This record gives sequence, structure tokens and C-alpha cells, in this order.
Amino acid sequence: MLNSEPTNSSSKLFVLSWQRFMLHFSILSIGLLLGLLSWYISKPQSFRLYETPIGQHMAIDVTTDIAIALDSNSSVSVTDNKPLQIELLKGNVYFDISKDAVNKPTVQVGNVLFENVAARFSIRKHKNGEATISVATGQIGIHLASSVYLISALEQADFDDYKMSKHRLISTYDVAPWHVAE
Repeated sequence: MLNSEPTNSSSKLFVLSWQRFMLHFSILSIGLLLGLLSWYISKPQSFRLYETPIGQHMAIDVTTDIAIALDSNSSVSVTDNKPLQIELLKGNVYFDISKDAVNKPTVQVGNVLFENVAARFSIRKHKNGEATISVATGQIGIHLASSVYLISALEQADFDDYKMSKHRLISTYDVAPWHVAE
């Protein structure tokens, strides 16, 4: 007896269905999306860590227009993003940032950000989480959680993540007494 239907499954024709097409299209789309994301995100963030032991000081030329000086037992991290980001991790740091600097940095202490940083100033981070900023020349905008403050030349203020206190006038020597100007 002859069987009109073939028993071999390899002789079946390939049937194109919308469900099968959409499944393959979505898999290819997700793969393409992940590939593009990995290409855009793949550049690792590069940073440099500068740290001074007790009793030593360090002067660093970050760029031709940006110089920092670390006091004893201090550390900062510098990321090479655009704009340049400098974070004070502990201790005292003195900044000398030219007003003609092409890549003006963003300075961070905890959650506090400093902008319009084209000045000479120092920041002291205390162990209790507070910090003190002293400005020799220029003016700096300080972004706290509550508001934005401006500190001008020969002024000093204490701050933490939420408030500014003890805003006062100072002399040039009070900006960074440990830093010897060249």
C-alpha cells in the first residue's frame, strides 16, 4: 500500500510564521542594542590617586593651567573626564587654577560641588565630615544640598553637605599656611 504522506520529517517545507520572525528579530535587535551599548560604555573611567604620607607635601601639575598642592596626610583623586573632576578624599589641598584654563575642573568634597573654579583656594576636610574653604583670589560657587553659595577672595567658610557656617574675612596667609608659594 502506498502512503501519500511522507514519513520523513526532513522533507517538510520550512514554514515562515510571524511569531518565528518576531522572535528572531527581537533576539537580533537585543544583541545589536547590547553591542552598541558596550561600545559606548566600554571606555573605562581613568583616574589618578595622589596621596601624601605624614610629614611630606606634594605639588602636582594636573594640566598646564591647573596646579594642586597636598598637605601632609592628604589625598585627592583626579578623573580624566571632560570636565576634569577632582575629589578631596582627606586632608588639605591648595588649588591654583588659571582663569584661562581650557578644561576647568569640577571639585568635589563629599556631596558638595564647586564650580566656576578659576581661583586660588584651599579646602581642609575635617575628620567629623565638615570642611573649610579659604579663597585667596577669584570667586567660587559652592553647591550644597540646600542652596548655592558664593565665596569671594579673602573669605573663609565652614561647610558640610547641607549648610554653610562661620563665613568670615581672612588674610592671604590663612588660605594655606602650610603651602609655600613659588
